[in-house]
Amino acid sequence: MDVIELFKYFINAKSETPDDGGLLDFIEEYLEGFKAIRVDVEDVKNLFIYKKFGEGEHLCFAGHVDVVPAGSKGWNTNPYEAVEIDGYIYGRGAQDMKSGLAAFTQAVKETAEFAGTLSLLLTSDEEGEGINGTIKLLEFLENNDMLPDAVVVAEPTCEEVFGDAIKVGRRGSINGYITLKGKQGHAAYPEKAINPIHKISQFLGEMAGVDLDEGDEFFAPSKFVVTDIRSGMQVTNVTPNELQMMFNVRNNTKTTQNEIKLFVAKHFEGLDYDLRLTQGSYPFRTNTDTKLVKNIDAAIKSVTGIQTKHSTAGGTSDARFIAPMGIDVIELGVRNDTIHSVNERTTRKEVEDLCRVFKYLIANWR
Repeated sequence: MDVIELFKYFINAKSETPDDGGLLDFIEEYLEGFKAIRVDVEDVKNLFIYKKFGEGEHLCFAGHVDVVPAGSKGWNTNPYEAVEIDGYIYGRGAQDMKSGLAAFTQAVKETAEFAGTLSLLLTSDEEGEGINGTIKLLEFLENNDMLPDAVVVAEPTCEEVFGDAIKVGRRGSINGYITLKGKQGHAAYPEKAINPIHKISQFLGEMAGVDLDEGDEFFAPSKFVVTDIRSGMQVTNVTPNELQMMFNVRNNTKTTQNEIKLFVAKHFEGLDYDLRLTQGSYPFRTNTDTKLVKNIDAAIKSVTGIQTKHSTAGGTSDARFIAPMGIDVIELGVRNDTIHSVNERTTRKEVEDLCRVFKYLIANWR
């Protein structure tokens, strides 16, 4: 197979989370001469497959074989049949991330020499809860002294053209749940009640959409984003007893849960409220002077002629589990303009160029 044939094979496998569509077994057979370790947890399939070429550093490519559901309407083609039209290849996972999966699998397969160890770290649980996927493989590798030195996650990162952006970090995600307590009463006698809707309306404009810090050259400001407010009994003559508000902060390294607690406390001073915070991911950034970033920059420049941008925009990825292990990690993949959408697609050229970038990275890893 060449990389395009492999890519189409991957798309044709229906692998909605947590089903791997048989792809991990296929990859284990496809990478002949590599040693495979399976760390399956419940219905999640996880594969770490590696080959030690020499005594040098361990370079790993990470990603997921699972995809989000295709949905039942709007597709012009069968989402689980790779269809090529005018240079575009359509199918669920075309961008997120079977293109990246095919590119690094083929690049590794075609490698004859390397100074150290090459590996793939793969899961079928990235688009789901993520609790039984990459993090379980990393725990196994840590316990067996097998953690890589550097990791490339092949999530789709590019914006306008292939090669224009890599992720050198990601923001964290903090969810907030506030219960503002009042006193229920008759709408005709507001003076006898404490209306939490009236209370929050006095300062909500000072909170919603407000930047909690100024950001920096790598991160946008952490913003307080209100996602839900509900209260009352859907009647016109009773003021509510309490109000519930939900919010999210995609936080950079300057804002933590403590800053958010202080921000809420300042505006809710004197009010009776409960605040609960949860954090699904923490912000991280890989130093741009590291070997990994410099080498991937050089690889992109060689293949595309583009000086890539270092970005931290977007949501989360499994890189959030890798960085806390003290491992240098970046993300590079095809453009991300149709991820999770109907008629998801990428171009033949982007997949081929991504594979070339990975082959260059491997060949020039010193």
